[in-house]
Amino acid sequence: MATGLSVLVLSVAGIGHALVTSLDTGIGRVDPFKDMKNRPGSGGGMNVLLVGTDGRDKITEQERQDYLLGGAPCNCTDTIMIVHLSADRRRVSVVSLPRDSYAVAPAHIDQTTREHHKAHPIKLNSAYAEGGPNLTVRTVERATKLKIDHYLEVDFTSFIKTVDAVDGVDICTATPLKDSHTGLDLPAGTHHLSGGQALQYVRSRYADGGSDLNRVRRQQRFLAALIDKATSSGVLLNPVKFRAVSKTVLSSVRADERFGTDEMLALGRAMRGFSPSSSEFTTVPTSEGRPIKGAGATLAWDPEKSAKLFKTLREDRPLTPLKVKSTVVPVEVAPEQIRVQVDNGTTTPNLGKRVDAALRATGFRTTNSPGNADRRDIRRTIVAYDPRWDRSAKSLAKALPGSELREVKGQGAVLRVIAGADFEKVTRVRAKEAKRGEFDASTGDQVVCN
Repeated sequence: MATGLSVLVLSVAGIGHALVTSLDTGIGRVDPFKDMKNRPGSGGGMNVLLVGTDGRDKITEQERQDYLLGGAPCNCTDTIMIVHLSADRRRVSVVSLPRDSYAVAPAHIDQTTREHHKAHPIKLNSAYAEGGPNLTVRTVERATKLKIDHYLEVDFTSFIKTVDAVDGVDICTATPLKDSHTGLDLPAGTHHLSGGQALQYVRSRYADGGSDLNRVRRQQRFLAALIDKATSSGVLLNPVKFRAVSKTVLSSVRADERFGTDEMLALGRAMRGFSPSSSEFTTVPTSEGRPIKGAGATLAWDPEKSAKLFKTLREDRPLTPLKVKSTVVPVEVAPEQIRVQVDNGTTTPNLGKRVDAALRATGFRTTNSPGNADRRDIRRTIVAYDPRWDRSAKSLAKALPGSELREVKGQGAVLRVIAGADFEKVTRVRAKEAKRGEFDASTGDQVVCN
């Protein structure tokens, strides 16, 4: 998706038809729509089925060792997403379909054994192993009632090359992530990941309790960060550099025959002004799974919620609530989780009490016992904090525009505000990811590092 988006951005920038044509010839082609009948009707916008396979044929021996890629591939899909581009080309909605989802594969011929199979239950990621791209598209269309317009497939090699082509991606994690199965080992904080490290991040299933849904959320977070980097990276506006890296990346990407030069240019011209805030991400709602003989436990989709989600896509409507202009500033840590002691750093009577009350009114857990600072000549309000609580300090500082952040090692969990002569008012703040709507969807600018 990042590679395709990069081409579109270049088209917008006015880079010529010849460049896009030359890149088009480097894409591997498949025919996922061969002999398909009784397909769902077209809705508004365009639907792309994006799949990530565990193909590792072109992985180097060093990469196998560094990123624990030595196992045998299952010839299945590690990642399955529906990417919906709105008809006005101003919004892209990404819906993750967990690979362990319960699904029914239509009747088909097994691409390995050549046996004829009747329709039967499978895990969604097994459709690729039994019938390749064609059966994958047919199974997804049967489950979602959405018509898939285009197909894009990436493997481990193309993933690594795409990330390295944009010089890596920044990822934030509030808790440490460690997975012995992939070698992932990230302390809490912000990290700049290369292609191989990014592959560990999106593949890890045992980093936080062994949940595939948690892995899906990390994949969405990563894709938002990749879109952010791709749309802001200088490589997209440098045709010489872009052509060099794109030829390498596209050599390991496969797409359907109909996704060619004309489509890329038309979409590129339409997607002017695209940004992370134009993207939204969610996962198909699930309920209790059903066991499949020989395949084990699965995740079943919630019949009512998932049907409503796909109906929303079919009708080309946004998944996230409409954004209403607000004076409330989004912050990383909710004010209800931040403890604050307020002291008056001026000679102005009751200033500490005013600041304490104002912070408490917007949700901060103040001590309700404001005091006086040792110095009473503070001009600029200070937010003193222990470095271990830096995210809380940054959130508090947004409520006090113009304030100075000051590290105090060993201060502990309670932040200290020393009110200065510059204090005017407290700005209302709230946690970033509040109010995600009925589909629990978030926009790309809500999940990237800030």
